Amino acid sequence: MRRAYFGIGTLLGLLILLVSGSSPGARTDYDPERGIITLPEPASPFIAFNIWLKVGSQNDPEGKEGLAAMTAALLAGGSTTEDSYEQIRSKLYPMAASYGYRVDKEMTVFTGRVHRDNLEAYYTLFSNALLKPAFSQEDFERVKSQTLNFVERGRRYGRDEELSKELLFSMIYQGTPYEHPAEGYVESVRSLTLDDVKAFYESVYLRNNLVVGIGGGYPRGFADRVRRDFDALPAGEVAPVPAPEPRMPEGVKVLIVEKATDATPVSMGFPMALLRGDEDFWSMMAFNSWMGEHRNSFANLFQVIRETRGMNYGNYSYIEAFPLGYTTQQPPVNVGRRSQIFEIWIRPISNTTPTNLHERVLFATRAALREVAKVVDHGLPAEEVERTRNFLWNFTVNWGNTISRRLAYAVDDAFYGLPEPGYLAGIRPGLQALTPEGVNEAIQKHIQAENLWIVFITRDARNLRRMLLEGVPTGITYPGPRPEAVLAEDREIATFPIRVRADDIVIMDINEVYEGR
Repeated sequence: MRRAYFGIGTLLGLLILLVSGSSPGARTDYDPERGIITLPEPASPFIAFNIWLKVGSQNDPEGKEGLAAMTAALLAGGSTTEDSYEQIRSKLYPMAASYGYRVDKEMTVFTGRVHRDNLEAYYTLFSNALLKPAFSQEDFERVKSQTLNFVERGRRYGRDEELSKELLFSMIYQGTPYEHPAEGYVESVRSLTLDDVKAFYESVYLRNNLVVGIGGGYPRGFADRVRRDFDALPAGEVAPVPAPEPRMPEGVKVLIVEKATDATPVSMGFPMALLRGDEDFWSMMAFNSWMGEHRNSFANLFQVIRETRGMNYGNYSYIEAFPLGYTTQQPPVNVGRRSQIFEIWIRPISNTTPTNLHERVLFATRAALREVAKVVDHGLPAEEVERTRNFLWNFTVNWGNTISRRLAYAVDDAFYGLPEPGYLAGIRPGLQALTPEGVNEAIQKHIQAENLWIVFITRDARNLRRMLLEGVPTGITYPGPRPEAVLAEDREIATFPIRVRADDIVIMDINEVYEGR
């Protein structure tokens, strides 16, 4: 999944929050019958759009994986029957505005934001992109070439740690509609044609499969006007896709991707029966924040692996999908899913010399698994639950710091069927109600450290396989003295068991990754 933007110009989210005078928990109105979400903030000079299509990569036909993403990319980055691609770019430039798209497993959204002074001109361009696409062959060839370049080269030779996360999802959801990445496989993207895009657009871009979201200081009657405009799309039904049913592995399953690299990312996890809105969610949110809050030194994994031992950049955990984690500190929006996993992401571990190749990688992996096992066995002490509550009380207030994010959260509330006041406004009451007993009961229900998938991207894959099978102790050396307590813990980490069988380790060359199903 990628996010693409067409146009230029953004403003600082905090400035928008101050200008609008709105709180992250501002009241929204969702009318499911009409398919419209409104988030009025009259004081704001900005208007945000979020057009939600109830389709995603799970709706890609077999052999045409990547079609949903290709269609959205062409709409957001192509000509319309009114303007050429270059004309659109030149018209957007003086507005300092943009529009873009995101395609995930179950959601496709088209988003934009503009100052009220440019609303009419901007809305014409934005709505034409979705309602009056030109489906130019030239635009299609350009978008397809860009996508092919990504799936053949960028995905394989760009950010290994992001690739390891995507591969982890594919392993966990093998055989389900969640298995393939949104952009598709190399072979499937090559097979896509403009006729495929046109047919997909006609089959799923339907007025009753679309929800219009409008937020900010829009004029009276504007939201209804937008909904009426999108009602020009034909009516129809999209066949529902059953929720994926991933299976919990028996023991540890490992994928090692062979690649000439001196830094190894590690992604590991397992499916989890937890969704936003479940009674355990706030307890699990607290556990996850304590364990590995994304890009935050507060978290336990960060302290154990980076702060105490200085091994790498970051060590995080997740209870909801967090794609493109290298781009943001805030949780992503509009990646709603009916199935989630517990995931640990180790950004990557360097192997500085051939003599310690894989030792540091396995040490970090063992350290993370040991921390999970410890909290499962012993629970979170009451003082840690309180400390985490206090951290989240302040940290989460920034999650709705722009009108675009607040509107996106409102769309996500509709996806998950959350009642008012919605997710953002529900965070603090949820945190207030936390108890140590409730948090530890949720941990016992949802978390374990024995059955999981692990993905490594590294060189000398066969040696890593051997070390895993033999259970070779893996230590760590320091450039200077360390406290005896740390060294004693290191000795425990070095032998922490990763129980894996030979048949459960797969080695794949980087050039084979996502080549085809």
